[in-house]
Amino acid sequence: MEKLGIMKELRDFYAGKRVFLTGHTGFKGSWLLLLLRELGAEISGFSLAPLHKNDLYLLAGGDALCDSRIADIRDREAVETAIAAARPDLIFHLAAQPLVRESYRCPLETFDTNVIGSVHVLDAMRQLPGACTALMITTDKVYENREWGFPYKENDRLGGFDPYSSSKAAAEICIASYQKAFFAPEKFKEHRKSLAVARGGNVIGGGDRAEDRIIPDLIRSIEANRELRIRNPRAIRPWQHVLELLYGYCLLGMRLNKDPLLQGAYNFGPRDGDEMTVEELVMTAIRIYGKGHYAHRPDTEELHEAGILRLNIEKAQNTLNWYPRWSSTEAVEKTISWYRDIAGGADPRAYCQRQIREYFEEEGS
Repeated sequence: MEKLGIMKELRDFYAGKRVFLTGHTGFKGSWLLLLLRELGAEISGFSLAPLHKNDLYLLAGGDALCDSRIADIRDREAVETAIAAARPDLIFHLAAQPLVRESYRCPLETFDTNVIGSVHVLDAMRQLPGACTALMITTDKVYENREWGFPYKENDRLGGFDPYSSSKAAAEICIASYQKAFFAPEKFKEHRKSLAVARGGNVIGGGDRAEDRIIPDLIRSIEANRELRIRNPRAIRPWQHVLELLYGYCLLGMRLNKDPLLQGAYNFGPRDGDEMTVEELVMTAIRIYGKGHYAHRPDTEELHEAGILRLNIEKAQNTLNWYPRWSSTEAVEKTISWYRDIAGGADPRAYCQRQIREYFEEEGS
């Protein structure tokens, strides 16, 4: 009953709400677009064009689900114009350069997109005449990773070794500055703006086609009938299904809209002790799919990669009443079944919609 109750509460809140969604053509953005439409929101999307013909956004017919604007988050004028025209009740800022290895190849572009792009959204929000709630999406990698076994809390020190991680940490400093300078909770009645940050763990789910991410790499290896090479099989990550994180986003957006004092950062990750190593994830995925093989191949580029990363999610649990619904094994099962069944001819949008309803225990309603 709890899940049915929260789905009704989310629908009652988001129905008819104007939502401005950056990064709507990406993997997480496409899933969030589908979820927000399930909740009845009216969505304006702002993002670069999809990269591949089999991207989830295209497979799910994303253009029919939102007012889509293809543009670059680094274009300040385009961001300001789009947000002013959308007059959003809520902003979900997902647009980013999200890949660690790509950040080594293109560090300047990564900082420009992740830091300045975020500032463009914040400043456009500052100029809105009406009330607005914004959720800025960063990552679990914003923490200064000391390679310890303790889960990181929201008030732990930020850092970042690679350009991607440090760019997201830098973006958070900018977000905190705007919050203090322009969106202070104690002056909410004057500016009517509320702002929060969501830090999520390693997300998996159907439709991800990004390079250098383990599940998409495995699917490509299966499709090509070749061996998957994994760089760091013992690395521990907080794997979770994309719907876990997006449920957290939607819940935080709703709670923040109703109570601006909930501003701040929130971790969203799996339950403590439910982490998997990279090798365990791959072995589970291959078993579920029924095919595939892998081998350990050390990284010849010798790029820095964290060995262990865990998140403390007590704040989201205690403040928002958010809890992970699916275990890491269930997350892998839902993810691999998506790829396997879509390859077998299932309709991508309908399959995503069914998994959304399964997540909230509304299948068949």
